[in-house]
Amino acid sequence: MRTRTLTLAATASAALLAAGALPATAFGRPAPTPVREGTVSAAALLAKVTSCSQISNGKYRTDEETQATVAVCGKNGAVFWKADLDIDCDGQRTAKCNEDTDPWFQDDTAFHQSDDKPLRADTLPYVVVPSASGTWNYANAGIKGGGVVAVIHGSKVEYAVVGDTGPTKIIGEASYATAKALGIDPDPENGGTDSGVTYILFKNSKVSPIESHSAAVTAGDALAKQFIQNN
Repeated sequence: MRTRTLTLAATASAALLAAGALPATAFGRPAPTPVREGTVSAAALLAKVTSCSQISNGKYRTDEETQATVAVCGKNGAVFWKADLDIDCDGQRTAKCNEDTDPWFQDDTAFHQSDDKPLRADTLPYVVVPSASGTWNYANAGIKGGGVVAVIHGSKVEYAVVGDTGPTKIIGEASYATAKALGIDPDPENGGTDSGVTYILFKNSKVSPIESHSAAVTAGDALAKQFIQNN
């Protein structure tokens, strides 16, 4: 993981707002159906994380230049935070993730596939957790490499794994594939979103092999149901 500043051109923002103001039917097509993996809705999960019981010793920044405002919160069977989503394109070098597409590219991830190769950011949904520090140690909270994460943006739920670690003071990053699945611009240099993403990490969970997204979805759906039942 690496830090970056997300800069959006005013003209692009205006164009997006203008497009968003028009109903889908204005373009001659029906409004899209909300997409989610598994059977648990984004609304059902978000209803369980409306308040924060802070377990971190302090708060994190979402980017190098922002104030520390994001706490890690505890729930029964999970931890969560609400932040931005910066794009992680680290790991295996591919056409979408390499030194040319990503100025911060690194050819490794903290956790590896079953064949010991780094993860592949453009095809595997994964989340970055802050490296252990006095603020918070993910391992002490029952969070493991390969652990299951429900990533929520708007009405979409995407199941991912814990795949990489990042700076000790910054939070809010996920792989190219995670962003793309959530409808967020996955461009590693200029993509991502400044806010509105919820990360629910399920304690003591682990997908094996870590690179199996279908296994993450199956486990995530079951864990999400337990989470709703127990909170």
